[in-house]
Amino acid sequence: MSEQIALMAKGLTKSYGKVVALRGVDLQVRRGEIFGFLGPNGAGKTTTIRCLLDLIRPDGGDVQVLGLDPQVDPVAVRAQVGYLPGELSMEDNLKVEGQLRYYNDLRGNKIDWERVRQLARRLDLDLRRSIKNLSKGNKQKVGIVQALMHRPQLLLMDEPTSGLDPLMQQEVYRLLREARDDGATVFFSSHIISEVDALADRVAIIRQGVIVEEAEPQQLVQLALRRMQVRFKEAVDPTPLAAVPGITMLSQSNGMMAHLQVEGEMDGLIKALAAFPVSDFETERPSLEEIFLAYYEAEKEGN
Repeated sequence: MSEQIALMAKGLTKSYGKVVALRGVDLQVRRGEIFGFLGPNGAGKTTTIRCLLDLIRPDGGDVQVLGLDPQVDPVAVRAQVGYLPGELSMEDNLKVEGQLRYYNDLRGNKIDWERVRQLARRLDLDLRRSIKNLSKGNKQKVGIVQALMHRPQLLLMDEPTSGLDPLMQQEVYRLLREARDDGATVFFSSHIISEVDALADRVAIIRQGVIVEEAEPQQLVQLALRRMQVRFKEAVDPTPLAAVPGITMLSQSNGMMAHLQVEGEMDGLIKALAAFPVSDFETERPSLEEIFLAYYEAEKEGN
């Protein structure tokens, strides 16, 4: 495999009994990039990551991680990888520092403990707290620290910002960018389009166990889908709004309210609304699966 490729999967398949999780996943991640793995819950993101680390065995296909076959030499692979699972197993009775020292023991006591303290400070994580007293968000921070603390060549992060508030999400983005700038490769899964758009250099989109598209983050704007509820100060005829590109009129109520679906950027609709006596409006983001259904079904109809 080329020295420029950090991670490769070809024809990856996996079933759990009658449930087919992966249907032939092909991935190629270059060294030194942040690669987003985008898909709704249940699409196969976690199964793919576990197969990459040989935590579960695929039914078929080939995998190479940092030039190694994880089925042949899983210890060598994991020594160079920082892995954040969706649910990290921790010992409730340990303090955070004790839990991280345990992970350090597993890695041969090679961790610079000052780096651990620095990461904890940046994530506002109290090393003296007991694991059993931590919130979901603080447990997620422990997972992020253990993935980053040994400066791995490759980071495999399954939904890295799950449970974190927006400010802490931004700090995690900064940490991952810094890891990339230091030479690491970052592969992270997410079901949030805006997160992948903000962080990734490239993105693969998985749906129902198949990669349906690879794209630059800027191309994700075509998957932007919102619903908007607009209230008017007085009764109007809102039907001209449906003529704006990307706008679908879902319903209206006596000229006092309109429910719209917005595909792509909001700029055209905002300009069109300037001609109306708007009282207020609310926006809602559908689930990623709803967005995929709208986008890919429309694409099929156009073919």
